[in-house]
Amino acid sequence: MKSELDYAKMLSVALAEARVGLAEGGIPIGAALFDANGVLVGAGHNRRVQNGDTSMHGETDAFRNAGRRRTYRDLIMVTTLAPCWYCSGLVRQFGFGTLVVGESRNFQGGLDWLRSLGVRVIDLDSEECASLLAAYIRTHPEVWNEDIGEE
Repeated sequence: MKSELDYAKMLSVALAEARVGLAEGGIPIGAALFDANGVLVGAGHNRRVQNGDTSMHGETDAFRNAGRRRTYRDLIMVTTLAPCWYCSGLVRQFGFGTLVVGESRNFQGGLDWLRSLGVRVIDLDSEECASLLAAYIRTHPEVWNEDIGEE
């Protein structure tokens, strides 16, 4: 296993996915899964708007694209935004040991809960991730509020 993983480089994959989602007319949230050596095993982005599928968050898209695995404990989930409770549940259910978050300014999600369960949470506090989503929220507040379950 590599001694020093480049989390910023890993985040760049998730960020590229977020930009794809935005270009498709969706919410700019991306995610990627890496093995313990930093090798990409799956990536995806939020497709809730594009597909009309409330379950297609960035983390679930990346998870689906990674395919079935014997274990997920050694995988690293990287996401541009702190995961919502649904995606935090996915991290917990499948036992991911590490979660790398681009930012948690726009949304805190279940970070504290995941930490309390022993998940290693690394918040990179990326200005680029925060700005990309904040701009989307300003121009599409109704979509954002629907996505996080507010009325």
